[in-house]
Amino acid sequence: MDFKNLVVEAMSDVLDGSIDNQQISDLIETPKTSDLGDFAFPTFILAKTMHKAPNLIAGELVEKIDSKNFDKVEAKGAYVNFFTDKKAYSNDILHTVLTENDNYGNTKQGQGRNIPIDMSSPNIAKPMSMGHLRSTVIGNSISKIVTKIGFNPIKINHLGDWGTQFGKLIVAYKLWGSEEEVKKDPINNLLKYYVKFHEEAESKPELEDEARAWFKRIEDGDEEALKLWKWFREESLKEFNSIYERLGVTFDSYNGEAFYNDKMDDVVNELEDKGLLVESRGAYIVDLSAENLSPALIKKSDGATLYITRDLAAAMYRKKTYDFAKSIYVVGMEQADHFRKLKAVLKLMGHDWADDIIHIQFGLITTGGKKLSTRKGNVILLNEVLNDAEKLALEQIEEKNPNLENKEEVAKQVGVGAVVFHDLKNDRRDAFDFDLQEVVRFEGETGPYVQYSNARALSILRKAESTDYENADMLSLDDPNAWDTIKLLGTFPDIIQKAAKEYEPSVIAKYALRLAKSFNQYYAHSKILVDDDQKNARLALVKSVSIVLQMSLALLGVEAPEKM
Repeated sequence: MDFKNLVVEAMSDVLDGSIDNQQISDLIETPKTSDLGDFAFPTFILAKTMHKAPNLIAGELVEKIDSKNFDKVEAKGAYVNFFTDKKAYSNDILHTVLTENDNYGNTKQGQGRNIPIDMSSPNIAKPMSMGHLRSTVIGNSISKIVTKIGFNPIKINHLGDWGTQFGKLIVAYKLWGSEEEVKKDPINNLLKYYVKFHEEAESKPELEDEARAWFKRIEDGDEEALKLWKWFREESLKEFNSIYERLGVTFDSYNGEAFYNDKMDDVVNELEDKGLLVESRGAYIVDLSAENLSPALIKKSDGATLYITRDLAAAMYRKKTYDFAKSIYVVGMEQADHFRKLKAVLKLMGHDWADDIIHIQFGLITTGGKKLSTRKGNVILLNEVLNDAEKLALEQIEEKNPNLENKEEVAKQVGVGAVVFHDLKNDRRDAFDFDLQEVVRFEGETGPYVQYSNARALSILRKAESTDYENADMLSLDDPNAWDTIKLLGTFPDIIQKAAKEYEPSVIAKYALRLAKSFNQYYAHSKILVDDDQKNARLALVKSVSIVLQMSLALLGVEAPEKM
């Protein structure tokens, strides 16, 4: 039953076509508190045509409205407030959630079309730091959200496995490194060499020239340069994959920058054929002044390519390979200008599908108010953060439930889940300061709080033993303490749509927190296992909460332990 549509029909009957049903639907609001009803229609828009004060209009409309489908309809100020028939609504929502289970909120609007998602994309020969977390978990969550509405995500780890940094790394390795050191501790030693290069280059700028020369040798297929590059890449991937496994993140493609090395000539040739390539001081650019952008540098004076050259090749390859509906890039907001240029060049080339490229921007993670930087050695390793989070989770489990089975495994689910949830509960464009002690708390607006709420719901169902509620014909519930929770369950499909439209996982995370809080308040004020005519409805509510909390956590890439 579409209860909002009942409101639209009720208003339409008394407005006599002065505004159409779509306008009515768009105007309907959800009051902030239940004492103001469940739906509210503002009458301000009618004041001009009816030549009356909005509050008078609201009062007159209430007298005309047929309220048979509602508990009551009343005027409050300039609003017509509708109070839903709680028994009918709860019966409808609880049956729907129990019947559809994990499919609740699913749609087929994507029609199976492809959405490649460029995400994570760490640089080879550098450890994965907290700075890599955001792209990884935001991209992973978006892939799950778009799947829910019928699209086919293709998760691409566009590895940073090409570029001048490899020239820098080779120079540093040859000057200060050794094969023995790298084999003993690949990532940390490669990072050490990279940081030392930048420290030395400040007083010895000639090192930068050497680095550019070594990268040119990689591009030209020099045997020694390629051998070192491949070695650095293989060692890095081993560590990356161990972290992805902990996060529960998988990829459909690891085609990074190097994959496009032999595909850039076609891009350059097409730009040249279309008269878009302009020589400038020995380099080649595309003039974007008509788009109010600085030039896109396609080729340096020494012939070396740049990020945008490879990204043009990648965009064209993905369109040809996946015929995407949308192509998503989960990359920090500091790259906004780069993606504006990318789309502008593609449009000038005549590729109108450039409009389907979406840059999913996100803010920085800081620590102590300072930006993380691999180059300066100011880095917090992601692996170490996950280790510490698991330890903190285990400490709290030992304190609260020392006899818990599989507590080490639960601590992993809670610790890693806490880090992921904390990232995703923040609006992705916002920067935030990371404090692990705050992240892994079992109380407050945290992942463990949501996980614990689900575990509590499952505990109630285990105590109940009976599953009669799953087949009950009537699940009407008129307990006022349950009403906010039931309404929240009813909004879950709309939450999915909003999160998908905005590519914003925080919509799901914030919803999960609201539902967990509402359920805990209901649990605190109601006796669920009392044998009366509404026991099945109460158990159905508990089961529905667990289903939706688990789905919400899954959409964020967070596990839901059954016991905590």
